[in-house]
Amino acid sequence: MDAPHPATDPLLNGPLPAYRVLVADGRLVADPSQRMAAERLQDLWVKLRGYDPPPKAAGGGGLFSRLLRRRPAEGADEARPNGLYLVGEVGRGKSMLMDLFFAAARVTRKKRLHFHQFMQDAHRRIHLWRQANPNADDPIPPLADAVAAEAALLCFDEFQVNDIADAMILGRLFQALFERGVVVVATSNIVPADLFAGQPGRDAFLPFIALIQLHLDVLVLEAGRDFRRQRLRAMPTWHVLPGARAERALDEAFAQLTGDAKQREERLTVSGRVLRVPQAAEGVARFDFMELCGTALGAGDYLALATHFHTLVLDGIPRLSPDNYDVARRFIVLIDALYDHRVKLVASAEATPDQLYQRGEGAKAFERTASRLEEMQSQDYLALPHLT
Repeated sequence: MDAPHPATDPLLNGPLPAYRVLVADGRLVADPSQRMAAERLQDLWVKLRGYDPPPKAAGGGGLFSRLLRRRPAEGADEARPNGLYLVGEVGRGKSMLMDLFFAAARVTRKKRLHFHQFMQDAHRRIHLWRQANPNADDPIPPLADAVAAEAALLCFDEFQVNDIADAMILGRLFQALFERGVVVVATSNIVPADLFAGQPGRDAFLPFIALIQLHLDVLVLEAGRDFRRQRLRAMPTWHVLPGARAERALDEAFAQLTGDAKQREERLTVSGRVLRVPQAAEGVARFDFMELCGTALGAGDYLALATHFHTLVLDGIPRLSPDNYDVARRFIVLIDALYDHRVKLVASAEATPDQLYQRGEGAKAFERTASRLEEMQSQDYLALPHLT
């Protein structure tokens, strides 16, 4: 197959030309803040062309591994350009810009993943290393060796820190990665100075914040539009359709709201338990109704969802009655949590909200929930910011 020509593939010239093409084609609306971010990413793209610091040899903690493992490449830290920390509210186009940058980056070893996924993998590797090296006491250098061997460029989506276990290892891990020449680009809704704010032990986390501010240039994306909200206001949010058509409608809604980002499973920790989110991307979660309301979940679980995700896509809300009152009760609690935190809801159901629960004990109490469901479809509600 012939190699793509720069005239037909603007990504070959970097993220800024690709952004300009999208604007010229009418696929994006020109935005000064996005253009500035694209320019900064273009500058980093130029500095990273062909960037390939020699990794240290990965391995365990045994003597042979230590003999094989080389010191960091001479001058690797000095030669490494600063990364970029792109921060802005939901819907500002951060993920779209990251898409362009990552696709265009001419770096042989590069990896892009959700930050929560990265930390889960880091904890898993640390656990395995300790099992294999019971007499060793520091898993961070070999972990950094392994990560740096896989990627000289690490791109993180949704950079945030809410877990004390993550906070405990981040400073030393990232210091080791930077020493090995790894460049980091991240998107976040939170400026570095506010990471882990209000959490116990934050004072010990402050050196990590200083490290991020030293090695990553911070750019606040202050776009004049919330593109996600615009997409929400342009689409129906409550679908009363036959099964297959409803599923297709929610498939399309999920794709539009996430910009066709790769979906993944997420896991939230709630009171020491794991709450599994089967599909998530770009702050949007998707569940089947019975997964959320037909199992033993409660207010704490729904609060965790409401604070972690700005939009919920919910498949298959059935008609409710005294016959399935436990399910209806959980649904009421779920909607209260979503409403209080201004979470946007896109759903398929067997009936309109006012027709969901029509008879028997509990029908009167459901009227408040039906009213909230109607309000949540309004343009005024869809324009409200998410409350975390």
